[in-house]
Amino acid sequence: MLELNAICKQHETRGEPLVVLSGISMRVERGESVSIMGASGSGKSTLLNIVGTLDSPTSGEFAIDGHAPLNMSNVELARFRNRQIGFVFQDHHLLTQLSAIENVLLPSLATSESTGAVERANELLDRVGLSERKDHLPAELSGGERQRVAIARALIHRPKLLLADEPTGNLDRKSADAVSALLFELQHADSCTLLLVTHSPTLASRCQRGYELLDGSMSAVSQAADHSRSETE
Repeated sequence: MLELNAICKQHETRGEPLVVLSGISMRVERGESVSIMGASGSGKSTLLNIVGTLDSPTSGEFAIDGHAPLNMSNVELARFRNRQIGFVFQDHHLLTQLSAIENVLLPSLATSESTGAVERANELLDRVGLSERKDHLPAELSGGERQRVAIARALIHRPKLLLADEPTGNLDRKSADAVSALLFELQHADSCTLLLVTHSPTLASRCQRGYELLDGSMSAVSQAADHSRSETE
């Protein structure tokens, strides 16, 4: 579903180039969950931004479900990103003036194929336990509730690829546990591929496979969790 081939990212400086990613290659199957860990500044978010087509690599290539984003025009890329990729960030990035359901519906406003979007948004808010709070503004929701709205928004188009960058990083332990359980539940139910960046070993262990980024290179790590448990919670 996702193939990366020798992805490199560097920034030019007055001296030597700053290498962020150095020859990253990986393959992720459809419906698989994969975690990426590493110290701050190791390039985790940069890699996720490249996969999410929000940034471009200095060299290398990648494909999502057989499509090569680097070969697309800006218009094609925007349409592809909106329809095929869902994003969940550490900060929920909800628009403060919009209600929960309006925030969930935002991605559907960028496409003419919006038939059934309201029904899908209501369904998702029900699945994340917020059907009775769908008309509340973000300021009227708790941190965990806002992040649940963000997850619902990410899934509005049934994306094939879900990218999560520290999705529980701003939450207390109880809320983090609830949000992480929900994330894997919905990922499994919708059969989408999940690429998860996190500092939390507990959260990373819920994924089927894991990698660690160090000095621009990535290596596989063992996953000790009982994955069948995460799929049924």
